Amino acid sequence: MNNNTPFLAVFKQVLTSEEVQRVTGQTKDYEDTGTKMTVGVLFDYFIQACYHQWDGFRQSARVGSNYDLPKVHYSTLSGKAGEVPYDIFKRLFQLLVQKCNRQTRRHLNLPKDLLLIDSTTVTAANSRMSWAPYKKFRGGIKLHVALSHGQHSPVNVVESIARRNDAPFGEVLADKDYLLVQDRAYGKIGRLDQYVQQGQSFVIRLKDNLHLVMPRKLQRPAEGDTKIVRDITCYIGQGKHQSAQRHRVVEFENDRGEVVRIVTDLRKESAHVIAEMYKARWEIEVFFRWVKQHLNVPCLFGTTENAVYSQLFVALATYVLLKYIFDEIHPKVPVFAELTLWEFMQHWRIFNLPLEWQVQFNLLRRKEHLGVFVIP
Repeated sequence: MNNNTPFLAVFKQVLTSEEVQRVTGQTKDYEDTGTKMTVGVLFDYFIQACYHQWDGFRQSARVGSNYDLPKVHYSTLSGKAGEVPYDIFKRLFQLLVQKCNRQTRRHLNLPKDLLLIDSTTVTAANSRMSWAPYKKFRGGIKLHVALSHGQHSPVNVVESIARRNDAPFGEVLADKDYLLVQDRAYGKIGRLDQYVQQGQSFVIRLKDNLHLVMPRKLQRPAEGDTKIVRDITCYIGQGKHQSAQRHRVVEFENDRGEVVRIVTDLRKESAHVIAEMYKARWEIEVFFRWVKQHLNVPCLFGTTENAVYSQLFVALATYVLLKYIFDEIHPKVPVFAELTLWEFMQHWRIFNLPLEWQVQFNLLRRKEHLGVFVIP
């Protein structure tokens, strides 16, 4: 690939400078008075820092001019990052998600895509993140992520300090257009009844110490390789903490021989399909690992709340666009079907994508100009 198509140039085609200015202008209690160092420039620096894995504001300021960024002092970058409300970058991330959202092939022959919900923690020395105390010598924050299984990409993210319990965020990230898949941290009994009443489909792991009351065995044909231990309906919990409705519970053995208990509102699907849906949750763990390894997430540039969350939301936006472009090009070049997202990113960094990829990429850029990324 030639120097006319660097990643930042594509990013600015999809999320334009005018849109960045509009989102900034709509932010209450903040006015971007910068002339040279604007919100847009800070956004561009964060994108390049994530994409090229720069190690902080000093390196960003030192090499930025080599990547078509205006030359600034690192203290100016740091000061701007601490000043700009991180909600601006969160809203830009959400706008990009909307633009890159697309219909995907249904998995497991279900009418709805799976929405995998979990959180990841990012920590730093307590002296750097005193506003988010976590452990004795560490500060920390969490990103609570709802990941589309069909798109392999986040559709919603909520931030919090690391000490916050995960459970309430499961409800915040719930979406009736999807089938929720969650770990046992989200399996509150009252919430299960609430989901049924709201028509929110779910597959959630239960805690091992919860009682299953008045079980009734379901008759379902055996299928698949997963060893199903039990398939029942029952009340969950005891006394005042018992569910008001009967729920379906599927127990199966995982690869380590441990029994996993899953609660769901789905009645027609086989126990094997229920187990496979829960196993798909591993994909969000892979996503967390990828972002942390390849987009500089553990290397926090700033120490303020604004700087930390701004960097993280830009990293997530970088992933969303990379994944979108990769998915658009990848199936159209069969000879490179084995190329991973990481290898694609590495090739692009050195402007060395194979010719077949360049052709497809140029076609995608034409589609952008025809309004593919425009929100209805």
